[in-house]
Amino acid sequence: MSTEKTPREVWELLRAGNERFVASQETHPHRDPTWREQLRDGQNPIAAVVACSDSRVPVELLFDVGFGDIFVIRTAGGCVDAAVSASVEYAVEGLNVPLVMFLSHESCGAVGTALNAVETEEVPDGLVRVFVEKIVPSVLQSPTRDPKDVEVTHANLSAQHLIERVPVLAERLANGTVGVVAARYQLADGQVHPTMENFGIE
Repeated sequence: MSTEKTPREVWELLRAGNERFVASQETHPHRDPTWREQLRDGQNPIAAVVACSDSRVPVELLFDVGFGDIFVIRTAGGCVDAAVSASVEYAVEGLNVPLVMFLSHESCGAVGTALNAVETEEVPDGLVRVFVEKIVPSVLQSPTRDPKDVEVTHANLSAQHLIERVPVLAERLANGTVGVVAARYQLADGQVHPTMENFGIE
């Protein structure tokens, strides 16, 4: 795929891919041996997506894209730390992606653990507390304690956090050369629903 598209055009392309996925009408692009051979010379993704590590959220499949099309960054709960921010910076500045997305999802275990920690006032032991502490602000700022509301809030806050943490993202968003989208994936029907769209100056 070419990156010679506007941020909104890329978003519409991904939404169309998700519609095909939902309808079981995927075209499975960019998965043949010839295409993979071409990728040995470098990558030219159309978007960077920060998503959860959950095995039920295979990002490329959800948008019906193939090898080299999306620069995917995954952590439990999609939690944003310095490494994730640096990865987004690389995608924007080094790979010139015109779209950055934060993708949360239905029945997120990390969000559920953070929600439980707030409700019980008991933070898990071990390294699990690292992502719990990063998701707790989303729980506290959610309009309700309903998991869906928390997942939507987490997507929106995390997308905004990326804008604030990655200077080049904020700069390109301001001049309209990069867009930022937050969205939530529904496991049951396969749909990706946008929860926030910011395309700067168009």
